[in-house]
Amino acid sequence: MPTPPDTSKTLKLERYNSYLRKIHSTKLINASSKLLFRATLLAALLLILFFTITYPPLSDNPHHHLHRHSLLSTSLFSVGGGAAWEKQVRRSSTPRRPNGLSVLVTGAAGFVGSHCSLALKKRGDGVVGLDNFNDYYDPSLKRARQNLLKQQQVFIVEGDLNDAPLLSKLFYVAPFTHVLHLAAQAGVRYAMQNPQSYIRSNIAGFVNLLEIAKAANPQPAIVWASSSSVYGLNTENPFSEIDRTDKPASLYAATKKAGEEIAHTYNHIYGLSLTGLRFFTVYGPWGRPDMAYFFFTKDILQGKSIEIYKTHDQKEVARDFTYIDDVVKGCLGAVDTAEKSTGSGGKKKGPAQLRVYNLGNTSPVPVGRLVWILEGLLKTKAKKHVITMPRNGDVPFTHANVTLAHKDFGYKPTTDLATGLRKFVKWYVGYYGIQPRTQKESQPTEE
Repeated sequence: MPTPPDTSKTLKLERYNSYLRKIHSTKLINASSKLLFRATLLAALLLILFFTITYPPLSDNPHHHLHRHSLLSTSLFSVGGGAAWEKQVRRSSTPRRPNGLSVLVTGAAGFVGSHCSLALKKRGDGVVGLDNFNDYYDPSLKRARQNLLKQQQVFIVEGDLNDAPLLSKLFYVAPFTHVLHLAAQAGVRYAMQNPQSYIRSNIAGFVNLLEIAKAANPQPAIVWASSSSVYGLNTENPFSEIDRTDKPASLYAATKKAGEEIAHTYNHIYGLSLTGLRFFTVYGPWGRPDMAYFFFTKDILQGKSIEIYKTHDQKEVARDFTYIDDVVKGCLGAVDTAEKSTGSGGKKKGPAQLRVYNLGNTSPVPVGRLVWILEGLLKTKAKKHVITMPRNGDVPFTHANVTLAHKDFGYKPTTDLATGLRKFVKWYVGYYGIQPRTQKESQPTEE
């Protein structure tokens, strides 16, 4: 009989191969585990680095906060834009005249902001704008103002006051000597519909700007827009800077009053030079569509009825209408006389300038008179509906005492309402392409 095959060697060989496979498998698993662990660790470190840069922790030294964001400008996580964006900011912020200023204008696509930016640029100062182009009123008007500024080489950065990394980078790229802070949520009545927008812009946004400014080295001098609304239910006439402002009649007024108190705090603690300007009903070309003179013009031309307010005791509502060119002169006068801030890197080195001024026309005009002037300019009789003023935060009259502004920087309004409205109507019919009327539909009569 044949000898059966010896299977013991084959079995041993299979066992040995199986053992080798287990060893290789174990090594592979261990290697894979180590690789996965290292990859996970690397990803975690990258995430930590990203969030540390983007959302830095609070620091006792605010200059460190600014420095972290300056590093961000050269990283992959660039804020605002790249090299081309930085070049635009630097070019726009560089003054063309000897000893010229470098000014950051917030709200630069707004009514007052666009006019001030053009005036600063025209005289040779460096100007960079900041605006979020919100839709409180027609953004196309803001874009048109932006194009107007672009033609004069004024660059507007599209961004929000509450974007701290963006503001930090702006101060890193351009050494601003001054900030003209005109960005705000405006309007008395809208505050009843969207109160949070006033808190975000007029309070939180202002604080964020001051936080960045206090950390800058050197700190800029800041001129900012308060409002005649802070006088609220004050009955003194005319309104003076020494009058009480602790009875606001609207949330808008309350946020502007809060801004004045916040300005005092940052001036006291950090040495920021701060000047508040209380504007009185500013009007003129490129104005705000939510203002009475603007929508009265629109409604009169469209044949719609307009509402004219009377006070609860049946008196006429009056406003100290101030033409835009006069306000711009006041803003530039305040900028030119603003002293340097005294802090450095968030630490106060000495007392700093703190001021507040009225910028008005000093001659209140009844709203009925405003309508009569518009009727004559538009050659159209208005359909007027007189109603009692609702309790929406509006005040019955405003009247500015500008003695202090005249004394400190020569502020002197020169434009009467009829002259200013004529310039506004000329702009309005040109901008909106309205054909002028050849004859009056109905001869207006003064009431």
